[in-house]
Amino acid sequence: MSSITIIGTGNMARTLGTLAVAGGGTVEIMGRDRSKADGLATALGRSATVGTWGGVPTGDVVITALLYDAVVPAVVEYGDALAGKVVVDISNPFNATFDGLDHGGSSIAQEVADVAPAGVSVVKAFNTIFRGVLEKGRPDVFLAGDGVEAKKVVGAFVESIGLRPLDVGGLAMAHWLEGMGLVTVGLAGHGVGHGDFALGVAEVTG
Repeated sequence: MSSITIIGTGNMARTLGTLAVAGGGTVEIMGRDRSKADGLATALGRSATVGTWGGVPTGDVVITALLYDAVVPAVVEYGDALAGKVVVDISNPFNATFDGLDHGGSSIAQEVADVAPAGVSVVKAFNTIFRGVLEKGRPDVFLAGDGVEAKKVVGAFVESIGLRPLDVGGLAMAHWLEGMGLVTVGLAGHGVGHGDFALGVAEVTG
């Protein structure tokens, strides 16, 4: 059974929290606005609890369900409270016109790893999937990270919510996953024309 802490109270926090609870996991919600965290935990029901912003998360896996420009500052603020945790970054640093990434050749996940305390393993995941697809579909979930065991832990969580984890390699690949997130937005606006789809892997035999 997965033990998850979600930092954030927005739409992705709600969606991932709902999936985690339905998958039999325990969920802790942390938000700057305690009333929003309380409301989300109540909506999730069952195993959902509320933690104190900046405190030590109870979950083995900590998902930063925040806008990209808030992720690194939050990790800095939590500091040693995250020691020994697996931190999952789900953000996309899109520019204002959604046709480029709002930083250079790094990634938000790599920037998190740079500021996180010793013993934290960072994994990039879920950033290539629209929220609506997570709510009603069964998309593949791409993972990038340097910690083999950390990716196994996140992969087990992904499987617990009925999805397929696919390891794309080390944390440097997080930059390219963010690029895939951008491609997904481009397809939604052009070639596909809607957001009811996800990028995935189709294995071909014979």
